[in-house]
Amino acid sequence: MLIHSVLLQNGARFVDIPVEDVSEYMGRSDCFVWVALRDATPEELEKMQEEFDLPPLAIEDAYHGHQRPKLEEYDGEHFFAVMHLLTLNEEEDDYLRGEVNLFVGNNYILSVRNHSPQPFLGVRRRCEQEPELLSLGAGFVFYALMDAVVDRYFPLMDSLESELESVEDSIFSKSAPYRDNIERLYAIKRRITTLKHAVAPLMEVAGKLHGGRTPRPTTACQEYFRDVHDHLVRINAALDTLRETAATAIQVNLSLVTIEVSEVNKRLAAWAGIFAIVTAFAGIWGMNFKYMPELDSPWGYPAALTLLVGASGFLYYRFKKTGWL
Repeated sequence: MLIHSVLLQNGARFVDIPVEDVSEYMGRSDCFVWVALRDATPEELEKMQEEFDLPPLAIEDAYHGHQRPKLEEYDGEHFFAVMHLLTLNEEEDDYLRGEVNLFVGNNYILSVRNHSPQPFLGVRRRCEQEPELLSLGAGFVFYALMDAVVDRYFPLMDSLESELESVEDSIFSKSAPYRDNIERLYAIKRRITTLKHAVAPLMEVAGKLHGGRTPRPTTACQEYFRDVHDHLVRINAALDTLRETAATAIQVNLSLVTIEVSEVNKRLAAWAGIFAIVTAFAGIWGMNFKYMPELDSPWGYPAALTLLVGASGFLYYRFKKTGWL
């Protein structure tokens, strides 16, 4: 689906052009073309390949998707980039994973967004409001798109931090079931891993776009990509900390379960000991022998009960004192 096909000429505002006219402006140095597609069909991608003269393998990656974030250069004049778009699905407590594929040249950029409801209308408005930066060409538009993707990672990270803090508070609450805590922690850990898989490779991509040899379309924007790289480094470090915290919380939760089971076992063992001595005495006096010292004594029964109660009370006192009851 075509979102927009616009032309920037001589630093003016974007104007819409038909897709069929894109190839006419490709050879002109005073023009910049930006085409955006969403969930493109094979026919649309084939048309884009003809208009922009794009590498067939990159077109195949854009259609099939499921690529890790990456940057592939072609002759130093063109490159193909992939970034992940993540949206929280609250019903399944996981992320909806989409992709944006970018084909960038000296005077053009083609963006293909797949499996993601997040639009990039704000990026176009930003570019139109900064004409002096837009004059840098495709490199600045690529930076604006990357910056928009990275900025969307921050709310996801903040949400993970808040949810993890909530689970940590409930771990030591006896009213919260341990199983629920484990399930929530594993869900958080799964989302951290998904976000990590989006951030870490993209950090490598951003690192290639500033300092040293960079693709020609991004040469004038290296300082902007350094800023994006710094953001990604910060997010990546925060994710490492969150992953360690989640793993620690899981271990603490399991340890508390073990302690709780141990406490129950101690109580059961203490009561079993008390009833064992009662059972032992009752078993001895319950044997059907004719000649037993207690049978002829009028105080035998009260004395037996007193002994049983006294022995049981003594064991209860000892178990209570040691913390078993």
